[in-house]
Amino acid sequence: MSQPVSRREVLKIMAAQGLALLPGLVSAGPLHRRNGPACCVSGNMTGAQALVDTLRAEGTDCVYGIPGAQENELWDTFKTRGLPYLLVTHEFSAATMADGYARSTGKPGVICIVPGPGVTNSLSGLGEALLDSVPVVCIVGDVANGEHNRAFQVHSLDHVALLRPVTKQILQVQRAVDIPLGVRQAFHVARAGEPGPTAVLIPYNLLIDSANYRSGPLAPAPLPVDEGAFAQALEILQDRRLRIGIYAGMGCMDYSDSLVRLAEVLQAPVATSMSGKGVIPENHPLAVGWGYGPQGTRTAELAFQSVDLVLAIGVKYAEVSTGFYSQPQTRLIHVDINPDNLGRVMPTNVCVHADAGMFMDMVLEQADSVRRPPDCRLEQQIQANKQQERCGNSQIVCRCGTDPMAFIMALRAAACADALAFVDVTLSQYWATEVFTTTMPRTFFNPTNNQAMGWSIPAALGAQKAHPGRQTLTITGDGCFLMSAMEISTAVRENLPVKFFILDDQAYHYMQELQRPAYLRTTATILAKLDYQALAKGWGIAYEEIEGNCDLEGRLRSILDQDCPVLIRVAVDYCRRPVRWINAARAHYTKDLTRQQKIHFLTRIGSRAVHHHRQDND
Repeated sequence: MSQPVSRREVLKIMAAQGLALLPGLVSAGPLHRRNGPACCVSGNMTGAQALVDTLRAEGTDCVYGIPGAQENELWDTFKTRGLPYLLVTHEFSAATMADGYARSTGKPGVICIVPGPGVTNSLSGLGEALLDSVPVVCIVGDVANGEHNRAFQVHSLDHVALLRPVTKQILQVQRAVDIPLGVRQAFHVARAGEPGPTAVLIPYNLLIDSANYRSGPLAPAPLPVDEGAFAQALEILQDRRLRIGIYAGMGCMDYSDSLVRLAEVLQAPVATSMSGKGVIPENHPLAVGWGYGPQGTRTAELAFQSVDLVLAIGVKYAEVSTGFYSQPQTRLIHVDINPDNLGRVMPTNVCVHADAGMFMDMVLEQADSVRRPPDCRLEQQIQANKQQERCGNSQIVCRCGTDPMAFIMALRAAACADALAFVDVTLSQYWATEVFTTTMPRTFFNPTNNQAMGWSIPAALGAQKAHPGRQTLTITGDGCFLMSAMEISTAVRENLPVKFFILDDQAYHYMQELQRPAYLRTTATILAKLDYQALAKGWGIAYEEIEGNCDLEGRLRSILDQDCPVLIRVAVDYCRRPVRWINAARAHYTKDLTRQQKIHFLTRIGSRAVHHHRQDND
């Protein structure tokens, strides 16, 4: 991520590029000069008008947020100038909607919020975007500056300090004339390198000030490539004795064709991270699912047991995707656009600082030197393993209610191939990542690295707003539902036909699975029994209920065919179906414990088992 730079570094950049920091714009990083005489935003207008025109020039299709005293001028200008917006119920949802928009379109999502509580409410959503490498631009109508800057203004928190941990860069506009450059810089940084959120702080008095504007687009960020490291990686790949496996992350999301071609040239099985799901069609003969260790699909684990070298592209080896770092070690070439991600978790033979697409295209230019002969046996083994895994997953294990794995598999069969599927922080997120197969990029989404509960409902709404003709659905646990359920009122108000599938067992089942083996009981995991039908009636949303496994696919097809938002309660029984991620993470966590820590756990468990300690499940 971009780090604050020293004055000396700024002066070096200015000298190299012929730049001058504008006096009305404070930035944590270097500014980029506007291109040429042609301007997309020009003329005499207010700061709010210039801001809206700049958002349009940067390709903004929709702004998510809630108006307030500091931004009423801006929201009124949205309406006057015809820039679409979506009123939300909470700023967490605004940030998450922009996140869902960005993941599904590949373009930065935009939120517009008031200072103070508007900023603090948005932080969890912005943090998710930061850790998951999603470009979001946060426009904050700040407290007044200049002669209007009085003591004790409402919402006078330290917004720079609040936003710094969850953004790549913060830009503080000091003059109305600098609003377009501040906004363009925010878009530039959000897209450049490893994507992520940025923020622009604009004192509200500048929105009504007028100035003469002349602002054009910034130069695109250059794509990095370490030529020396690339040469080392290429030399290793040219050793045809090595069996290669590709581990692809979100950095490959816009380069699916190159990834497929590279896999076919190298005859390499391809596994993905959780957030990288979709970078390769999962029906491709070399696609093996997600995670190549014990935490992901069994097919991926088996395929990579025969691999001599892993080529990891656009991926970070983060805790969730690796099942608490349980990924097996092997020879590794690690490629990423952010040098800070390279070699941080796994011992690495070669670290290549490069854009994923550029790296793959450079290797493909040397295809003849790295090409392996077709390996029909590999493809047959992958197909056999997939079939065996599918058969195991298809077995119904629940005693009552709906088997969650059966539900997810039926939902995949019933949904369109290009449906936008959003999952939340539920135990079922791991099963969904295994069996909700994707055949195209940007169709499967989950909050991977910040694990912000309640993410999927607003994220799906943000995506549905951007894709009005696309089938959009969420898989949300009842605990996550409580975090953002009121946003369903937005779906009804705007007639956004998202299908909200709520897995209901009246518990934080994920936490129960983590707590029970370690403590022989659960604590603070039981939820209230809700009348979902009454909630649906109150919101005015269509309602359906699924309480068993009979004709699941048919029921789901009829629900998905409805041209309106629908709330669906799915009464689930998790029973004792194993979760590979949980088992892998638990095993590696236990391995990491010190001898004293192991004794502590064993003593407590032994005492509770011997004395038949009551379960105290609550």
